[in-house]
Amino acid sequence: MFMFQVPTEKGKASWDEAHVEGLLASIAGGDKQALGELYHLTQAPLYAYLLSLLKNSADARDALHDAYLDVYAAAGRYRPEGHSRAWLYAIAKNKAMMIFRRKRTWESSEEVEEEPWEAPALCQEERMVLSAALNALSDEERQIVMLHSVSGFRFREIASFLQLPLNTVLSKHHRAMKRLRRQLSEEGI
Repeated sequence: MFMFQVPTEKGKASWDEAHVEGLLASIAGGDKQALGELYHLTQAPLYAYLLSLLKNSADARDALHDAYLDVYAAAGRYRPEGHSRAWLYAIAKNKAMMIFRRKRTWESSEEVEEEPWEAPALCQEERMVLSAALNALSDEERQIVMLHSVSGFRFREIASFLQLPLNTVLSKHHRAMKRLRRQLSEEGI
């Protein structure tokens, strides 16, 4: 049963907080099926977020896997206060930072080749164009775009999560989207 995405009037998806918190409570009790359901309900936006941070699909998949292992281990410490999404994203971000630090240590003298952004509905050429367009954004702009457009966070939530003023998040998102539209229209996509 897919309760994660509930259509809203604008056609965007929203987070079913009560259901996710119920799953976390079940996971805290050792329910592996609840972990599987949580994974299926939340993995797509978490993967998109991790991909925006790490810029490499293999690393994003590794961080996603490790994040759900941490969720399973730490679910008993989660306090249901209506912040399950921020809690999950914080775990994911910590895993991404660990991978980033580890890679920086291992590859301090090597340049890492980034993989094209993966979207199953896009052909290889479109992925390359989209990857180039996203890579033209600053890390902060890319995070804001991915958190809002792919993961469905509201701007106020993004501002809180990134510890930025709301107006800064709004203006960076507006400029980034304008730049993306211009680049993609120049490429004919």
